[in-house]
Parts: sequence; C-alpha cells; structure tokens
Amino acid sequence: MTEQRIGIIDIGSNSIRLVIYERTGNGAHRVIDGSKRAARLSEQIDEQGNIPVLAVRELVDTLNHFRLICAHHRTALIRAVATAAIRNAGNRKEVLLQIESDTSLRIELLSGEEEAGYGFLGMINSMDVKDGFLIDIGGGSTEVSLFRDRSLVQSVSFPFGSVSLTRRFGSKGLLEGDELRELEAYVQETAAREPWIGESPGLPLIGVGGTVRALGKIHQAKLKYTFQSNHNYPIPGQDVNGLFDQLRKLPLNKRRQVPGLSKDRLDIIVPGIAILRVLYSMMQAEHYIVCGSGLRDGLFFATRFPEQPRLDDVLSYSVNNLAALHPEVPRQHVTHVNQTALLLFDQLQHHHPFPDRARLWVDTASILFRIGTSIDYNDYTKHTFYLMINSHIYGLSHRETLLCSAIASYKSKNRAKQLASVYKPLLDEADVALIGMLGTLLQLAVALDRSETQSIGRLEIEVSDGKLVLQAVRAEGSLAVERQEVSALAGEFKKVWGLTPVLLPPAYR
Repeated sequence: MTEQRIGIIDIGSNSIRLVIYERTGNGAHRVIDGSKRAARLSEQIDEQGNIPVLAVRELVDTLNHFRLICAHHRTALIRAVATAAIRNAGNRKEVLLQIESDTSLRIELLSGEEEAGYGFLGMINSMDVKDGFLIDIGGGSTEVSLFRDRSLVQSVSFPFGSVSLTRRFGSKGLLEGDELRELEAYVQETAAREPWIGESPGLPLIGVGGTVRALGKIHQAKLKYTFQSNHNYPIPGQDVNGLFDQLRKLPLNKRRQVPGLSKDRLDIIVPGIAILRVLYSMMQAEHYIVCGSGLRDGLFFATRFPEQPRLDDVLSYSVNNLAALHPEVPRQHVTHVNQTALLLFDQLQHHHPFPDRARLWVDTASILFRIGTSIDYNDYTKHTFYLMINSHIYGLSHRETLLCSAIASYKSKNRAKQLASVYKPLLDEADVALIGMLGTLLQLAVALDRSETQSIGRLEIEVSDGKLVLQAVRAEGSLAVERQEVSALAGEFKKVWGLTPVLLPPAYR
C-alpha cells in the first residue's frame, strides 16, 4: 500500500485551518502537517451583509499559502469547505467564484446540517460515548445535535456564534449586565424554536471547536491538571459558571494573564461561553465534555472511508492504528503476547475481582507494549509510556490512558508508585496495586514468548497449591528460554498475585 495524503481546508468564521492526513505504507493514518490563520470573517461583513473585497483577497492569499504546503507534501487530494461566514454572506456566490478563480480550489459550501453532520462524525469516531448532545460554537454559527446509541437523531445550525454575538452585544469583548441579558434572551428565544433540545435531560453536553477547547485549557490550568490532553476532558457545570463570572469581570488586558487562554480569543471567549451556558441550561445537561476532534476529522473520515465513515469500535481502531504507526515492532510476537495476556487474564480474573473494563486495558497494553522500540530498544518501556500518553488513544478516559500506559511499560511496583505521585489525583494507591497486577501479568505473557518464536502453540493454565501452573500442550523445542524467563519473574509475580508461576516442560497430547 503506497502513501496517500489528503489535505482538509476549513474556511471558518473565526479562522482558516489546514490539516494534512497521511496513510502510511503500513496502512496507518496520521496528521503530518497543519496550519491556522485568523480570519474573523463574520466580523468583517459590511452593513449590506457582504464580505468586502479586501477580506476576500486576504482569504485567497491564505488559501494559496495552504496550497503550497500541500504541494510540498505531494498531497494527492485537497478538500476545501466553507461554513457560516460565507454561507450567510449576501455575496457568497461572487466570493466563491473569486476564490476558485484565484486559487484553483473547488470550495464546498456546507449547509448548517452538513456542518453538524461532519462535526458529529469527527466526535463519534474519537469518543466512546453512546448518548448525548453535541455543540460546536463557531464564529458565525452554532451547531447543536442530539445523538442516541451513537447515531445522529436531530441537528440544527443556529445563525449566531462567538464572533457575531461579540459584534452584536459585546463592547470589546466585555458583556455588561444588560448586554448579557440581551444575549442570553436572544439565544434562548432562537433555540426555543427547536423543542427537542429540552426533551432529553441528564445527558452530557460534548463540545467541539475553539470556545470549548479554550474553556477546557483554562479549567485545566486552574486545577494544575497533571495530564496534558484536552480531549475527552469532563467539566462540571458549576465550574463553567465560576470561570464565566471570573472572565466576564476581567478587562482584555487582564485576560491576557489567564493561564490557558490564547490571545486570539480574548474578546470572543465570554460571548462564546455565554452561548454555551444558555444551551446547557435548556438541555438540562449533566456535565460538559471537551472533544478535541470535530469538523475536519469528520471530513477526513468521510473522504477516506466514504462507504462506512463511522467507526464501530473507536478504541480498537485507535489502538491498531497506533500500533501500525510503528512497523519496526515484531508483529507476530506482539500478537502472541496479546493472546497469551488475555488468556491469563480470563483465567485469573476468577481469583481476583477486577473493574469491568480491565480486560480492555490488558488488551490495549499488550498490543502497544513494544512501540517504544521505534525510538530505542534500550529501556523501551520508558519510550512506550511516553508515546502512549502523547498519542491519540481514543475511547479511553485520561485515567484509563494512564493505566494502560503504566501497564504496558510496567517494570516494578516502585516505578508504578512514582508514576502515581506524578499524576495525582488521576491515579491513587488502589491504581498502583491494579497496575502491579496487570503489569506483571503482561510481563508473564512476554516471558512466555521470550524467544519471539511463538514456540507455545497451546497453553493450559491451572491454579493449584499457591502455584500458577502453565502447561504448554503443543510446543516446539524445550522452551528453555521461556522457562528461564518465567523463573526469573516468579518472585515479583508472587509478591503481587500470591501465586508462583511455573512453566512445565512441553507435553504432547
């Protein structure tokens, strides 16, 4: 399979973004480049509702710059879409013709429903969530969707966003009492035309786009959050209210000092959160969740997999994609270790109660435990941990990502304790014990194929008299290397499990 690259350009109301995706020769997908330019197109629309000539020229310059980046990467396909700012402009036809003439790019003008659909696809392919609301607050529009059983049920695009409402109600990004009440009344009155928004209380409100991501970064900075990821990050409703009150009172020069808030959102962050709060209240939502994926990711999946763009199993796809990004890893060995680790878990879970998703964690860790060798074989476990916590393993919470990474890179209980101390309060003492048990289980699975020859064809497991008896029913050779490795691990395994693993000589029956 040859390398293939797709460029996605999103002409939004607040910014213009490029992302280049690559399919590697090993079948994995990754982002290899990206760029962002501020636009504020909604802010530049004149009194007649048109986008002025100067703004179009600047847009053309940006798109031609993006085309050069795509050409540098030999991008085979560029898909460029425009959303609310151009969609709502009175001179949209002229603007699109001018852009296409000066850039040779065909621009897809997305409807509000299409924009919501691609945003939903990007979100649902990056999160293990069954039911909820989705919101995307852009510069000139806000898309709201309801999904059930991972399928889109309702969606609507409202003709307001953080930039347009800042222009209409805000005075240099500030919302005084009367202005805030007018903004909230306008949003509520407009949204009330869609009664389904208030008919599914108790669901999470998942947010994509710049407003919600900025909110997540501010919240994490305030808490001194120890995990460096914004995706799949939950925020309680009362915390959002507190941050909103804090930000609203600050003049722009003071907002610059707020950790986590970028300078290009200083004036639009408060109106953006105001929109969010009104809709959250109308939905009677349970809590907020920040989603790092969205429209561009949805466009990628729809372009790359047009027959079936929605993933059935987000975690499995994500883990296998990450594994495929590291082709240096001995695939047959890893597959054998994965099967053995799950077999051991299935046998031993009868002797110890584990959390419901523990088997998923063992599965994930045993597929990815060797990816660190792509950096350096020596001390590869350290590199595995780093790669796992800094990669997109979708379908896991932050705590689960840390657990899987610690299990995959497990060396000792002391090291697990050190990790837990770094990532408090996400990991606690109970997690250290869990990491120790599942980490040593994975180490045992590795020891059982230490020669990396998959010599054990079938393994029978029995717990008897304080021993974990491992009987290779079908095997090639004497398994001397594997028996030596199991013996070396036996002391550590017994400390954690209270069982001494013993690999018997091969039996043939």
